[in-house]
Amino acid sequence: MSKPKALDTEALRADLTRRFRTVTRALRIAERDVELLSPANADDLISEDDYVADERLPYWADLWPSAQILANEVAIMRLAGQRVLELGCGLGVVALGAAMAGAKVTATDYYDDALLFAALNVATATEHTIATRMVNWVAMPEDLGKYDVVLASDVLYEHRYASMVADAIAKTLVRGGEAIVADPGRIALDEFLEECSDRGLNSEPDVRSYVDGEIKQTITLWRLHWSTE
Repeated sequence: MSKPKALDTEALRADLTRRFRTVTRALRIAERDVELLSPANADDLISEDDYVADERLPYWADLWPSAQILANEVAIMRLAGQRVLELGCGLGVVALGAAMAGAKVTATDYYDDALLFAALNVATATEHTIATRMVNWVAMPEDLGKYDVVLASDVLYEHRYASMVADAIAKTLVRGGEAIVADPGRIALDEFLEECSDRGLNSEPDVRSYVDGEIKQTITLWRLHWSTE
């Protein structure tokens, strides 16, 4: 994949703030303070037509604890020069962490607007331009390529996503690479781990705690590697 063109952050920010009611959120990733532009309320973006078509809801517009935990993890990994793919990038928090670590990041999502927010947030915080691509897990593109690291956070909230996410990882992760899926215990987790095992991916849990005021969650970073058997 060719190097992405430099992003005009001022023009993109102007476009997003014109089209959306937005807020700026302060976030701390790997001991660095960053600001994240996001829609003010995800409920504003709910589309009846999208839901009727494929039960799609704008989960991308929320700032999820799993994404923050994973972003902090990847930001301190040795990723310089590594090809990193994020599945379901949302606002770009995890992609931001990977970019901070020096990775060559490709962020994907099912919403075009999510890609715009993600690209802007990463560029604003790191001055790096990431590659972005609209990807539907139902029909994974054949030319997406292979990656050293594949990342996803809080993407297992429907049973049908178990096989889709496992398949997406299996198709894009290089042999010897690592996938990390951050999950707070969503409904499709057990099925997902079974689907990964069926495809030859071993899983290892790495449990973390998330506390932000009254919000307390246990987030597990599921580390996935190809079986050597």
